[in-house]
Amino acid sequence: MQICESYSQKHSLFNAMNRFIGAVNNMDQTVMVPSLLRDVPLLLEELDAGGGGGEREASLTPNGGAYCSCRDMYSHYVLLKSIRNDIEWGVLQQASEEAASRKKDKLNGGPGAVDISRGLPEDEEVEEDLEKQFHYHLSGLHTVLSKLTRKANVLTNRYKQEIGGNNWGH
Repeated sequence: MQICESYSQKHSLFNAMNRFIGAVNNMDQTVMVPSLLRDVPLLLEELDAGGGGGEREASLTPNGGAYCSCRDMYSHYVLLKSIRNDIEWGVLQQASEEAASRKKDKLNGGPGAVDISRGLPEDEEVEEDLEKQFHYHLSGLHTVLSKLTRKANVLTNRYKQEIGGNNWGH
């Protein structure tokens, strides 16, 4: 079912999360035997189309494509499912670690401390910058979710292609 989105809706975080979750759900329903993904590398072109980034070591395949040695399709599959679960259910373990860290900061004079160089309490400095930080992280999160959505779609299409062609991993 296609929903018509206006330009502003297309760039909303909520819709980006829904597109990502939908792509991962589709991937999860399509990949019937995840273990078949083990040791099957993604081609660099596929990874680039899927929004992959970072440093990679490339090696050539017999048919002229380049493989990414950083992860196989199974690790991408597990990563995408893990991120989907974190979005849907939250990250409970990290949240408790952050609370412990904040408590430690209070004991060490963290948020209420004064910045000697500017003479302002750190809380006031942070308040001024919250909107900028929010927009920076919102933009970054939207970009990452878009790349992960493309990666889930690429993995799904590659799985369909390989299973349909009966030449898995060759």
